[in-house]
Amino acid sequence: MDDFTGRVAVVTGAASGIGRALAVRFGRLGMHVVIADVDEAGLTETAAEVAGEGAQVLPVPTDVCEAAAVQALADRTLDRFGAVHVVCNNAGVFSSGTAWEAPLEDYEWLLGVNLWGVVHGIRAFVPLLLAQEDGGHVVNTASMAGLVSLPYASIYTMTKHAVLALSESLYHELALAGGRVGVSVLCPEAVATGIADAARARPPRWQPRDVPRSAAAEATDQALREATTAGVDPAVMAERVERAIRERRFYILSEDDWRRCCATRLEDIRLGRNPTFAVPEAALKERS
Repeated sequence: MDDFTGRVAVVTGAASGIGRALAVRFGRLGMHVVIADVDEAGLTETAAEVAGEGAQVLPVPTDVCEAAAVQALADRTLDRFGAVHVVCNNAGVFSSGTAWEAPLEDYEWLLGVNLWGVVHGIRAFVPLLLAQEDGGHVVNTASMAGLVSLPYASIYTMTKHAVLALSESLYHELALAGGRVGVSVLCPEAVATGIADAARARPPRWQPRDVPRSAAAEATDQALREATTAGVDPAVMAERVERAIRERRFYILSEDDWRRCCATRLEDIRLGRNPTFAVPEAALKERS
C-alpha cells in the first residue's frame, strides 16, 4: 500500500500507548480512523488527537475478548466508511509471576485480550479485506517476548508466541489466497506505555481472589515499570508499522539486542540444547 489517503484504518487498544500512536499517524497520513478500546476516557482523548490531524475518526468502545463486540466494531466501520484497509489488532495487557502460582484469572485475562482479541479481529475483518478489490493489510501486535522465553512473565510470553505463530500461518494462508491482503507482526521492545499498569482496566470477572503476590512478581512489575518509563516513544512503533505496510514486510522487529537473544534461542533449538537465559544487555544492567 503506497497511498493511505482516504483509506480506512481500524486500531484496537487505541486509548493509549502504541495504539494511540498508530491512530494519530494514520490520521496524519490522511486516513479515516476507527479506534477501539475498553478505556472510554482514553479513547476520547485519542479521538481528539486524531481529529486534530484533520482526520475523520470514529471511537467505538470495544472489549476485544468478546467476538460479538469485535464483529460490531467491523459493522460500525462499514456503516460509517463503507470499507476497511488496515486493521491493527493491537490491544494487549500484562501480568507477572510464575506459571504455577499465577491464578487462573491471569491466564484467562491475558489469553482473552492478547490472543483472543487477535483471533476475533482476524475473523471479523479478514473476510472484508478479501472481498475488496484493493485488498488491505493486517498488523498483529506481538512482542519481542514472542521471540524469546522469559521467566516470571510466562503467560504474557505464551500469548505473544501464539500471536506470532498465528500471524505466520495467516501470512501463508493469505499468500495462497492470492496475496491481495498483506500481514505484518509488530514485535516491540520496551516502549513508553502504561502496560505495567494494565490491571487498572481489568474486568471484574478476571480479578483474582485473595491471591498473594510473590516477590518475583513484584520485582518483575517494578522492572517492567522502569523499562517502559525509559522506553522507546510509541511514535517510533507507528513509524515502523507504516514502513512495513508500504513494503509489505512481515516482521517488524526491535533494532536493539533483543535480536541477539532471539538468535540464541534459535541456536538452542537448532542444537537441541537446553534453553539459555538470554535477555538484552540493558535489562541485565538495570538488575545489577
